[in-house]
Amino acid sequence: MPDADAATAGTVPTGRESFGSRLGQAMAGRGPLCVGIDPHPSLLRDWGLNDDAAGVERFSLTVLEAVGSLAAAVKPQVALYERHGSAGMAVLERTLAAAADASVLTIADAKRGDIGSTMAAYADAWLRDGSPLAADAVTLSPYLGFESLRPALDLAAETGRGVFVLALTSNPEGASVQHVGGMDSVARRIVQAAAAENRRYAVSVPGNLGSVGLVVGATVGSALTDLDLDLAATFGPILAPGLGAQGATAAVLRRTFGPAYPQVLGTSSRDILAAGPHIRSLQDAARRTRDELLAT
Repeated sequence: MPDADAATAGTVPTGRESFGSRLGQAMAGRGPLCVGIDPHPSLLRDWGLNDDAAGVERFSLTVLEAVGSLAAAVKPQVALYERHGSAGMAVLERTLAAAADASVLTIADAKRGDIGSTMAAYADAWLRDGSPLAADAVTLSPYLGFESLRPALDLAAETGRGVFVLALTSNPEGASVQHVGGMDSVARRIVQAAAAENRRYAVSVPGNLGSVGLVVGATVGSALTDLDLDLAATFGPILAPGLGAQGATAAVLRRTFGPAYPQVLGTSSRDILAAGPHIRSLQDAARRTRDELLAT
């Protein structure tokens, strides 16, 4: 079992500071904003960039330069790099490295999930020290069973990194899986499993963040109440995509997440990215969103 005293102090068994501790400090110091780095073809075009690896790199590094001091984390959307093949993935590697050099936390939005050695390979790619794709955290899909994620959960704990597990998404199709079971829903079991994982590392003090977070859509409405999901009890960060262009506001987040709002990392992509390509405009958009999240 992990050393409870070390974990309570925000470290992991290897003595490193945990991802949850680092993210909590970033949220306290910069505000609870995560900016998605999403090089959509339409945004590249609007920025006057080519839809190729060079355009994606210019886009990514510009966003990082603009929002790095304003956001608690940035979240590159892996699929939008993959579509450019090896050249695109090389751009992602350089973007992650540039963020690390600038002391900006990164969440690789990869939504990986599999079993056995394949899951271990995904964990190795995104969470291993020395991997060119290593991020501070990665998003994971638990729909082959939460325990199928064990290689990633354990490696993240070992290296001081984190994971965000899909729990309750706001797309219409999500309910057909996540809501099944009613008050004993799939989503509820994922939330409970994440809470248990954080308790393994003695994260049970309000204000402390564990390193096993959840992805919960900002526009899920009453689903948290309908499914009796106690997100505050997970003591993990909550990545809440959908702020801005998808219709959610800071007021909606506060109302939706209630007691768990201090754990929420509000995520905005298109609403901020549309302000580019000028750095000052991107900064103004990010600052405005961050200030709304901080308003009481």
